[in-house]
Parts: sequence; structure tokens; C-alpha cells
Amino acid sequence: MIKFTLKCEQDHRFDSWFQSAEAFDKLQKAGHVACAVCGSDKVEKALMSPRVQEARRKADTLRPAADQSPDVTAQALAALRKHVESNSDYVGGKFAQEARDMHEGLIPSRAIYGEARPDEARKLLEDGVPVTPLPFTPGRKAN
Repeated sequence: MIKFTLKCEQDHRFDSWFQSAEAFDKLQKAGHVACAVCGSDKVEKALMSPRVQEARRKADTLRPAADQSPDVTAQALAALRKHVESNSDYVGGKFAQEARDMHEGLIPSRAIYGEARPDEARKLLEDGVPVTPLPFTPGRKAN
């Protein structure tokens, strides 16, 4: 996994994790990388320095960029969550199968979100299925 600092055309900066640099390039080319603040798909890697971390300190998986206050980040995450929940179908634990079926053309393509086990998510990425983790836990649970 690799963490990139990204920026959009509005110069919003945010961090995101990718399986590899090639995975980022593939997702970006397919239009699956969007700004965490404004939702723009005009996103590119920002200049960043290597991150060297103390052994006893755990890495943060989601941190606001240095130029954003926690309030701005919280608002951006709330807006992203609202956008995802308003414009996507919640498929719960069937996420991996639904994403794979759409990728293979077995069912019509649509925006979905849900849960997948780490091994399922890894396999989707390895198979070239364009998925990305959300920086929040879905509010609805599957029955």
C-alpha cells in the first residue's frame, strides 16, 4: 500500500491510500479518484516528501492535510458521506460480488457502496475491478 497526497483543480489537498502507484494511475484514468472536499475528478498527485515514522507511533490512515483544519476535514467527510449515500445503492455484504458482476458485464453498472472483507477487496483490486475504501463506515447495515 502507498499513501499519496493529492490535490484537485481547486487546490484542495487530501491524503489517500492505494495498492500501488499503478493502481492510482489506473483508477485516475478511469475517473474513480475524486477530491475528498469538493468531489472534483480533476485530481493529481501533489508534491510530497517521504514520510519517515517512529517505530512506536502508529500510522494514521486518514489525516487532514497540513493546510486544512479538522473542522474543514470533518465537513468534507460529512459532505462526501451524504453524496455517496444519496447517489449510490447500499448493497451491504454483497459489495464484492456486485462490483465483480458489474465489472464483468453480468449486471448493469451503477454506483454502489457496502462492506467487503479485506481478502475480498484485495482480490477485486488484483483483478482490476475499480474500487476504493470509503473514509467512513456506512450508516446502514445489511439485514
